[in-house]
Formats: sequence, C-alpha cells, structure tokens
Amino acid sequence: MAKIQFSRGIDEDVVPDVRLTRSRTGESGTATFIFENPKALAQTTTDDITGMYMIDQEGEIITREVKARFVNGKPEALEAVYLMKSADEWDRFMRFMERYADEHDLGFSKS
Repeated sequence: MAKIQFSRGIDEDVVPDVRLTRSRTGESGTATFIFENPKALAQTTTDDITGMYMIDQEGEIITREVKARFVNGKPEALEAVYLMKSADEWDRFMRFMERYADEHDLGFSKS
C-alpha cells in the first residue's frame, strides 16, 4: 500500500521518473521525482497541492519542495525534491521506494 499524494486523500496515479543521488559518505542524499501530466494538475484548482506525501505502512514521508513546470502557460509536470540528511532517512526512503516500485512495476538502474 505505498502511494504518493499531492493533496491529502487524493492518490496520484501517474508513475514518476525518480532520480537518486547519494553522498560518498552515505550520510545524505537527494531524490528527484518528475511527474509528467499528473492527475494533481488536472484538478480545477492546484491550491490544494501542499507538498508531496509518500505514504506506506510505516507512515508518511513529506517534502514541501514541489514545483510546477509550465509550457505555453499550461502546467505540464510536477517536480518534487526530497532531501535525506542521514543514513536512517535514506534507509526509510529506500524501504518506501521498494514498496512503491513493487506496486507500480518500476525498475532500478545505476548510472
């Protein structure tokens, strides 16, 4: 039951492109999510987008760093960035991503 929401109670159906970076020491990392034409932008108002909520059986991971990308004045994509400042945050995020990937047929490849 891993899901992503931009507005509380409304699950995002679009599966994002996710890019991960991790420091050499493993003490910090960044996850960048790009949602092309997400359901959250199809709503009549985007005022309800208050962050990105990653929800699973362990609880909730929240980032408030969400930006919309516009093309010709129309919203086309959402980009969310989640910063991990410790190895524990990295491990928790990876557990969420494993669950999310299993449910949405995502794969992982190293660059």
